[in-house]
Amino acid sequence: MKKRLLILCGVLVSMYHASAQTYEVKSPNGNIQIKVVNSDKISWSASLNGNLIIEKAEAGMDFSSNTDFGSNPKVKSHTIKSESQNIHAIVAHKDSDIKDEYTELSITYQGKYKLNFRAYNDGVAYQFIDEAKEKRDVISEKVSFTFPKGSRSLFPQEESMYSHNERLYLDKALTDIQSKDFCSLPVMFTTDKTKVLFTETALHDYPGLFLKGNGNTTLDSQFPKYVLEAVDKDGRSDRVQTITKEADYIAKTSGDRAFPWRVFMISDDDRTFVESNLTYQLAKPNVLKNTDWIKPGKVAWDWFNANNITGVDFKAGLNTATYKYFIDFASKNKIEYVILDEGWTKSTTQILDFNPAMDVKELIRYGKEKGVGIILWVLWKPLDANLLPILEAYKSWGAKGIKIDYMQRNDQYMVNSYEQIARECAKLELLVDFHGAFKPSGLRRMYPNVMNYEGVLGNENNKWSEEITPEHTVTIPFIRMAAGPMDFTPGSMINKQPKDFAISFKNPMSMGTRAHQVAMYVVYEAPLQMMCESPSIYYKEQQTVDFITQIPTVWEETKVLHGSVGNYIVVARKKANKWYIGGMTDADARELPIDLSFLGEGSFSMEIYADGINVDNNAQDYKIETLEVNKNSKVTAKMASGGGWSAIITKKK
Repeated sequence: MKKRLLILCGVLVSMYHASAQTYEVKSPNGNIQIKVVNSDKISWSASLNGNLIIEKAEAGMDFSSNTDFGSNPKVKSHTIKSESQNIHAIVAHKDSDIKDEYTELSITYQGKYKLNFRAYNDGVAYQFIDEAKEKRDVISEKVSFTFPKGSRSLFPQEESMYSHNERLYLDKALTDIQSKDFCSLPVMFTTDKTKVLFTETALHDYPGLFLKGNGNTTLDSQFPKYVLEAVDKDGRSDRVQTITKEADYIAKTSGDRAFPWRVFMISDDDRTFVESNLTYQLAKPNVLKNTDWIKPGKVAWDWFNANNITGVDFKAGLNTATYKYFIDFASKNKIEYVILDEGWTKSTTQILDFNPAMDVKELIRYGKEKGVGIILWVLWKPLDANLLPILEAYKSWGAKGIKIDYMQRNDQYMVNSYEQIARECAKLELLVDFHGAFKPSGLRRMYPNVMNYEGVLGNENNKWSEEITPEHTVTIPFIRMAAGPMDFTPGSMINKQPKDFAISFKNPMSMGTRAHQVAMYVVYEAPLQMMCESPSIYYKEQQTVDFITQIPTVWEETKVLHGSVGNYIVVARKKANKWYIGGMTDADARELPIDLSFLGEGSFSMEIYADGINVDNNAQDYKIETLEVNKNSKVTAKMASGGGWSAIITKKK
């Protein structure tokens, strides 16, 4: 009998320890639940409204010495707390004031590390904390998760981790994603119950994460190795490298540090992925004491239109006269900046010397006289080789910022380079636009002078491909833009229906209607927002320019009125005392009701920019009309195939 009692007690003790190693937390509204289990590894799952969405996930890190995170983990203690606070955004991509509300599970393990889980109303996230205070190498990180059978992905498949991260989102069953297939972030998954968007933020001193398949419904992390040697690639030595030697680890690190947040936005409402601020909330806070000098705005951009101006008495091109023409256009239309893109330097590597045909100092002086700031394009490779002297020179000339291009890497050195550029530019009060870049990963909150990132298959691709379809342009707001602002470069005035579209490098056009392009200025987030068309064409389309230039590039409040990934989107955004609405659709014409209840009391004037009646034959056809509305008014956004709809709403006095 005693033996049986001892066995029973042993079983009860084992059950107690098993349950003690399992923790559950819920989002503040109770809809999302995380379950964390500590056994021989750390595993977790997530549910939405009682439905298991992420069935099984594993988290861990392997190091060159001492404790590996998640290997036979021993819990020392844990805490669960609820937090609710307000974050004021210095540069407001969506909302100027963000409610940061979550439930946090913090587990402290033997071996001097922690794992923090947070449950938000719009998703979950986790982050490892190293408290060991020692130098060592990160061999690998285990980020693995499994979805229910039948799940699919909108998968930005990559061919190499040396990439601009400008991809189409391929609709794939997870079982069709093989072990050789991998993607950049962010990436979206669809179950029969909901959608999950996976990305990362607070990425510092660590490589960016890629995700690979397994031929089943499990996805695993993949990282670029630590680069030991990179050499110039023949023919493009100014901007392209071949990585010839890598370490057997992914990062060098020292203890007492936080690793990136692994972020999972979870919702059964597609609008959530546009409204969510999770990547900003989880990023490191602003470190700049003075931010008054940071001025978002629109940019008259040259490269898309190949400096193709007409009606002038000089040869258009890379010369002083052409750029004074751009500055004059910007000044007349209250456009804050002009970019001098590739061609202003003596060569792409001699970036402290001018193209003999361009007097850059005179252009900066002339711009200042006209109220227009100048932003200078530069390749990353020569900039990295001589960073501080180059930035100090640009500042001394009077430039307002830099646009850095062709980074193409995601390894630890490159991630650190982004931060170094942001930090040194902030010291000199220079704005930063990362082009040829990986996705936003939290740096923009820590250094709000970081205005924008490319990392998106954008408008410039119309110069050489037929990939920028209306379906693509209504997919990226839900996926790529969930990570942060995107330098899509809208504003094309030569608009064609797919049947009429033709590739032209020097006279590019866009697919979809004129109203589709105009709506991007409300839908797409970019504190430095390009106007990509030739000023000569914009002068002929002054009515459209006048509408676009009324639209801000930063916002106080964002509401998504309608949203379906890859199908349509309607966004309402507020700035000062005005509301702005932008709607876009794919190849299907749509009529969507606009709920104006957010307006509050009073009477309002609504200026509408919409597809014209003949837009099916001429995609440039549009109409502008003005209505008097109030919060109870019934308004319909009528959009043609590949069309758009925009409105500017002003309260009447």
